[in-house]
Amino acid sequence: MKDLTIDYALRATWQAVSKMYNEEAKNYGLTMAIGFTLLSIDPKGGTPSTTLGPKMGMEATSLSRILKNIEQKGYIQRKRNPKDGRGVLIYLTPLGLEKRGESKEVVLRFNEVVKEHTSQEDLVGFFRVIETINKLITDKKVYIKTTNN
Repeated sequence: MKDLTIDYALRATWQAVSKMYNEEAKNYGLTMAIGFTLLSIDPKGGTPSTTLGPKMGMEATSLSRILKNIEQKGYIQRKRNPKDGRGVLIYLTPLGLEKRGESKEVVLRFNEVVKEHTSQEDLVGFFRVIETINKLITDKKVYIKTTNN
C-alpha cells in the first residue's frame, strides 16, 4: 500500500461521497447542493438567510445562486423576519418539504449502509479522529504563525 496522507483520504472520500449524492439526487430532480441546502433550513420555523451560509460552510455568492435557483423551482419562499424587518427568513414550501424529505432519506440510507458494513468500534474511532481534526483546525494548532523580527 502506498503512503496515504490524511488529507488525500479525506478529499478522495469526500469526492466519492459527493459524486454518489449527485448521482442519486438526479433521480429526484435535485443536486447535492440543493439537497444539502433544503436539509439546512428549519422545516417549521424557517431559517434566517444570514445564518444559512455559515451553517453550511458556504460562501455568500454560492449560497445566493442556490437560493435563487430553489426559489425559482418553488422549493422555498423568502419572508421578512417579523423580529427584524431588515432580515429575511427562508421557509420551505410544501414542494420544498417534500424534496427535503427525499434528501433526508438519501442521507439516512447512506448512513445505514455504512453502519451495516462497519463495526461500532471503528465508527467511534472514525468520529474521534474527525473530532480531533476539527479541534486542531479550530484551535489553530496545525499551522502556528511565528514572527520573524
